[in-house]
Amino acid sequence: MNECKCVAGLASSAAAACLSSAELRSHRSALFSKEQVRQRSLYPRTEKIEVMLQGPGLQGTLLVMNRGLSTPYSCTRHLTEWHVKSSALALVDGQPWHMHQPLIHSCDLTLLTFKDDDPQIANQAYWRSCAALLGHVLDEAFKDEFSVELLKLPEVPVTAGAFCCDLVLDSRLDSWTPTEVRTASSQTLLTFEERAAQSQNGTVSLYRCGDHVTVSGGPLVARTGLCSQYEVTSVHKVGECEWGVLRRAQGLSLPLNLTAHHNVWKMLRKRAERLVRNVFVCDNSVKQVKARHCRQKHCFNALVSF
Repeated sequence: MNECKCVAGLASSAAAACLSSAELRSHRSALFSKEQVRQRSLYPRTEKIEVMLQGPGLQGTLLVMNRGLSTPYSCTRHLTEWHVKSSALALVDGQPWHMHQPLIHSCDLTLLTFKDDDPQIANQAYWRSCAALLGHVLDEAFKDEFSVELLKLPEVPVTAGAFCCDLVLDSRLDSWTPTEVRTASSQTLLTFEERAAQSQNGTVSLYRCGDHVTVSGGPLVARTGLCSQYEVTSVHKVGECEWGVLRRAQGLSLPLNLTAHHNVWKMLRKRAERLVRNVFVCDNSVKQVKARHCRQKHCFNALVSF
């Protein structure tokens, strides 16, 4: 996918005053779709590129694909059903690449799974994806009358023991504490779609899952169906500011086809309940809360300007 700027209307479009949470999600999703169409229109002619596959059993396999349209996922459909279902991430010329991110030039392509000899890159993308999914859950967890402001997802290593999502809830929920933690299995196969957008700090990647749009500091895995055992373990208060109580939600998950004995899971879960302290909400993220607090203008610009 090419690194491109958002159209002016996307960066400066203002939502109607006092949008509800559902209306704001719909608005962001519509803008995402608009930018998706614009980026696809950058390749009006069909141009062919050569994709040389790397990795066990695929070394030297050559695919002729369409520039700006074909993705690593498209390439898996020319292989086997196992590659379609198991590929979580790709390497394009050695760089991590989302499975649904278009290829823009001839390249070497390596498909990554969670059972590779060295799954570190795929595991980190999975952890990042679980955090994005947690943000999706939290965004829809409360009644529509309550606002939920999601901050930048902390880039937390798998070794931290939990993935995280930082947020500020409606001031009417300042005294709220979770009374029940539910385990969720992501059986609904939603695709993590990716688009590039331009912010003041350079190009960022936007991802959409259903109608939820989020910013990520790195590529996500192909789809939610790769998440199997998934649990929200805790929600911590990490500070207060003029605009509300800053909270950190944490979770634990294992990918599809990987399981843990219930005693092992119990120990991992207990660890995941503890506050992840190595990354905290930064001042820039707090400024975003102020920028978005009234939900009256520049809603999408606030989303992409982390």
